[in-house]
Amino acid sequence: QVQLVESGGGLVQPGGSLRLSCAASGSPFIFKFYTMGWYRQAPGKQRELVAAFTSGGSANYAEFVQGRFTISKDNTANLVYLQMNSLKAEDTAVYYCNARRTMGDIWGQGTQVTVSS
Repeated sequence: QVQLVESGGGLVQPGGSLRLSCAASGSPFIFKFYTMGWYRQAPGKQRELVAAFTSGGSANYAEFVQGRFTISKDNTANLVYLQMNSLKAEDTAVYYCNARRTMGDIWGQGTQVTVSS
């Protein structure tokens, strides 16, 4: 019933910016029962955390973010965003929206981000 749909991926030049969106549907309480975050997976690599909210409402970021990305959300609209600036070729991956709780995770279908000249 609960569904996550990512959008906003695409091709961007190194140093460019992109904003990913995740639309959550199926329950008006999803943000109260799940902790939202973004993960990514490049070909041949493990899926890794990019950014995620904690249960206390703070945000955690992977080391490789280096201050370039910001996770945010609109609770009224059930939207989660990932603003990505100063993109590097190494950021190329499929980015997944994640809704996490103790009893299980929900994943979006992913959106491709390609950083290339």
